[in-house]
Amino acid sequence: MDSILNEKGLEQAEAFYQAYKNIPFDKIYTSTLKRTHQTVQKFIANNIPWIQYPGLDELGWGIHEGQESTEELISYFQTLVSQWRGGELHHKFERGESPLEVKERQLIVLEHLIEENNDQLILICMHGRAMRLFLCLLTDRPLEEMDNFPHSNTTLYKLGYDGKQFHILDFNDTTHLNKPY
Repeated sequence: MDSILNEKGLEQAEAFYQAYKNIPFDKIYTSTLKRTHQTVQKFIANNIPWIQYPGLDELGWGIHEGQESTEELISYFQTLVSQWRGGELHHKFERGESPLEVKERQLIVLEHLIEENNDQLILICMHGRAMRLFLCLLTDRPLEEMDNFPHSNTTLYKLGYDGKQFHILDFNDTTHLNKPY
């Protein structure tokens, strides 16, 4: 679902910008969905080169995309996540995507990050479940461990790359959300 940020999301985007506006990012990568563009809009407005990748889009929730949570849907989601944790990564909502399918599109982005990129500081803005899967790819962890990467909106994971591997330098940082601006 290509929704826009609500008022709280806009406030969180502003807090993120205020905290990191002096970081000299070389490039911005986002998903193709509007809410990531809105989250980093002030960085983009500073003429930082920006590329959108469908590979960074959120995992497709299929027939449940955009629906309000019900007890039945929450139960089904919990069962699905449990299957994923158990290694059954091909499971998905009807007309949705599996973690394995998301991984395939994320590998294209990873190739650009590693092979076609001389930039030193890259800001990537994406979505919760997709971010968890991408962090597994970047850190060479099994996709079953995706939930070891907690997140909330505008959380920061800072990674370094030594030419062979990515390493997490800052884990699920939301301190920018607690600062008055």
